[in-house]
Formats: sequence, structure tokens, C-alpha cells
Amino acid sequence: MTTLNKILGIAGVVLLLGGLGLGFRSIAVGETTCGSVFVPAGGITPMACDGRLDNSATLVTIVLVVGGLSLIAALVLKVLNDRRSVSV
Repeated sequence: MTTLNKILGIAGVVLLLGGLGLGFRSIAVGETTCGSVFVPAGGITPMACDGRLDNSATLVTIVLVVGGLSLIAALVLKVLNDRRSVSV
């Protein structure tokens, strides 16, 4: 396994775990708790929560996608490296 594979794999796992952590992080506006991206507060929340939850959802989505792409890139590099070493 090359160093780049290890770096991409570790970065991917860290980003995925970070995205999950951000998704469950509680969001508040003033003294009102809005819940989190994955578990919004029950009932009617103020409109101020909508913007905060939308922004957090965008950030969580970006972090999770980048983490997933990093893991996919590590897997592709590993497969290509294995094929190259077999054919030599």
C-alpha cells in the first residue's frame, strides 16, 4: 500500500467521522435549541432555525461527500497499484 493510499484512506475516514459528528452537533439560535441536522427539534421551530439548519446540512453534506470521494480514490489507487504489480 502506498503512502498516498494511506493518506487518502485516513483522510477519508476522518472526514466521514467528522461529518457524522457535525451532523449530530446541536444547533441553537439565541436561547432556542434547533436540534441537529440529523435530528431536528420536534414541533415548530422558529424561522431562524431554518437558515442555520440549512447551512449546517450543506456543510455536513460537503464533508461527507469529500470523505467518501477520498476513500474511493484510495481504493482506486490500490486496485491500479495491485494490477500494475501483477502484470509486471
